[in-house]
Amino acid sequence: MHTYGHFIGGKHVAGASGRFADVYEPMTGEVKAKVALASKAELRAAVENAREAQVAWGATNPQRRARVLMKFLELAQAEYDSLAELLAREHGKTIPDAKGDIQRGLEVVEFAIGVPHLMKGEYTEGAGPNIDIYSMRQPLGVVAGITPFNFPAMIPMWKFAPAIACGNAFILKPSERDPGVPMRLAELMLEAGLPAGVLNVVNGDKESVDAILQDPDIKAVGFVGSSSIAEYIYQGCAATGKRAQCFGGAKNHAIIMPDADLDQTVDALIGAGYGSAGERCMAISVAVPVGQATADRLMEKLVPRVEALRVGPSTDLTADYGPLVTRDALERVKGYVQAGIDEGAKLVVDGRDFKLQGYENGFYMGGCLFDHVTPDMKIYKEEIFGPVLSVVRAKDYDEALRLPSEHEYGNGVAIFTRDGAAARDFAAKVNVGMVGINVPIPVPIAYYTFGGWKRSGYGDLNQHGPDSIRFYTKTKTVTSRWPSGVKEGAEFVIPTMG
Repeated sequence: MHTYGHFIGGKHVAGASGRFADVYEPMTGEVKAKVALASKAELRAAVENAREAQVAWGATNPQRRARVLMKFLELAQAEYDSLAELLAREHGKTIPDAKGDIQRGLEVVEFAIGVPHLMKGEYTEGAGPNIDIYSMRQPLGVVAGITPFNFPAMIPMWKFAPAIACGNAFILKPSERDPGVPMRLAELMLEAGLPAGVLNVVNGDKESVDAILQDPDIKAVGFVGSSSIAEYIYQGCAATGKRAQCFGGAKNHAIIMPDADLDQTVDALIGAGYGSAGERCMAISVAVPVGQATADRLMEKLVPRVEALRVGPSTDLTADYGPLVTRDALERVKGYVQAGIDEGAKLVVDGRDFKLQGYENGFYMGGCLFDHVTPDMKIYKEEIFGPVLSVVRAKDYDEALRLPSEHEYGNGVAIFTRDGAAARDFAAKVNVGMVGINVPIPVPIAYYTFGGWKRSGYGDLNQHGPDSIRFYTKTKTVTSRWPSGVKEGAEFVIPTMG
């Protein structure tokens, strides 16, 4: 059985803590590997290694740093299929979905290659009498990323690509549930020419997280995961003076207006609600049809589509989605379904008893569909993170607008309509960070920023796009004046440029 250690200083290092976690193959339910869980001392060793490597890397010009990322792109694309298979086997998502995971990460690498332009400062000649002012962006030093199980390729690349492009060294603490792809990405970065120590991977659990928060040499932390942990990390960073960009849970609504194309809308709901077994922070988990007639027509089309979902092993290229990541995750989702029934929601499609012949021990669950869900129910208020879609019927547009706006999460939302005025009004007024108009999963492309509001996001700057460059750099402003030979005498008032 394979055992994952850590990747420190350009080398694989065996775990020294004596603590390990199981890595499952979700489609079979079998333990396929062990992963070491780092101690505080092991995390500290990685930080010291990174701190030493960062000095020369930060002094390397941005164009040469970009060339390393260009070579990494080439190497990752050459291993696209093998990376996708490894990801699918450890996470459970289908291979086509795994390829999408990788691709969205590589797109941020492509964006980060533009760092010679992105890091440019500003310059003003003659800001005052013989005075010029200019600014420069400089790396922070050593930074860290704590990334989730559900996107083991995309989120690590979203974090380390801009950070490293800006001249920082990076400590990656990936999820212990599927560590294989993050480890391989670090190997490929080394092969691409990244100096040893600039990217270190430390596998671990809460002990590693706390060590990151407490380490004085780590200047910034990026996190994606549950809201409770996001808040914990944000507070920990604030207490130790670190920058933080922490993204949490979601309850993404899809508003269906009476004039929406219901066939296209149902296609969108099926893909966005059940893809990757619902284990996406941008999954649509609440459908809000406006008006009873719209709701009835929607359910008429939606029910047979949910019943016909094809659940299969990760390697089945015809499957709509695969298993959940662990048995604990599966039982947690089933518990939410039972809670919905207990609170009076109508379970129209029940996928809890789904079994796949030949894969009886896998972590599979069929699609579930609730109707007549109300905002006071647990299944509406909390993130389920499984193949469960709840329908909340709204009597009018104003109620539909209030639902996502007043929910404690504010990650993503979508509206389906043919009415441009309604769409424009909704986009302007809804209290949510990312909005789709006839787009079910409004994840911005790499050169825009990704981030939710309310309990979905903690921190002032978002992921990727221009915000990532701002997050991973500090701005230094220089005011210069060269003596002209004229003695001007001492000044005792605050300088002005008038």
